[in-house]
Amino acid sequence: MDTPTRADSSLNQLLEVVPDALVVTDSRGRIAMTNNLADQMFGYAAGELTGQPVEILLPARLRERHQHHRAQYYQHAQPRQMDQVTSLTGRRKNDSEFPVDISLSALTIADSRYVLAAVRDVTARRHMEETLQKHAKDLARSNADLAQFAYVASHDLQEPLRIVSSYAQLLERRYKGRLDADANEFIDFMVNACRRMQNMINDLLAYARVDSSGKELEEVDLNRALAHASDNLRALMNERGVELQTSKLPTIVAEESQMVQLFQNLLANAIKFNESTPPRIRVSCAEDKTEQVCTVADNGIGIDPRFQERIFKPFQ
Repeated sequence: MDTPTRADSSLNQLLEVVPDALVVTDSRGRIAMTNNLADQMFGYAAGELTGQPVEILLPARLRERHQHHRAQYYQHAQPRQMDQVTSLTGRRKNDSEFPVDISLSALTIADSRYVLAAVRDVTARRHMEETLQKHAKDLARSNADLAQFAYVASHDLQEPLRIVSSYAQLLERRYKGRLDADANEFIDFMVNACRRMQNMINDLLAYARVDSSGKELEEVDLNRALAHASDNLRALMNERGVELQTSKLPTIVAEESQMVQLFQNLLANAIKFNESTPPRIRVSCAEDKTEQVCTVADNGIGIDPRFQERIFKPFQ
């Protein structure tokens, strides 16, 4: 069998312009050729790998199994993409190991069959994947803590708050107007503080339910979700004479009740913080490459750019 060498200028040039490390092996599993990227990746000098068994590029514990796989692949050589095999490991000359992706394809040179392996060092990608997995676990733990806190809020906080609120309202009904101005003001402070606290607890529970509702995602027609939201606000919209304009909205995969709540909150805020006569609200959507961008615009006071990040945080 003729062995291709680096002197084969046309083949050599082709191997060098490919942005991956390339290793060419013959039917015996011997390395016939590598490009500079492969030499650098595995820590060898140019030409040093030629004639060596390809298993030299693998950790010792994987070599025997690889010989069996290599023989099977050579008998039934088919292109194999990098995403078809997971958890591959390469070995450098200094015995250090690193994760790799490999694609394989059959190659014929001077009537002889070879296997071309494209090798990609995925150390950075694996590190990023591990980091993302850690963040996902941290997020899941945080969501679990939030759900637990919501349970405490709903059971342990609401009951004493209900008692305080009940007695504050009782004082307001029974003694307001019969005491001096300071006492009346103190009672108002108590009642209003209880209401604010109850609203904060309700907001916390609603916030926790966004990630813990447990409902299956489904196709949601945003036109229908918007219609439900506007129906829920019909009395307020009629009272203020709201002009609502909408364009055709898409169907997305989501939870319908959350989409209704989202539109309802946005419409309610557009009405609440709007002194124009009449309030005008426009809901539209446009496709932007791989996503749908929905916009709710109104002729109200808007949001100061300094506070636009804060509106996505709880209780802001």
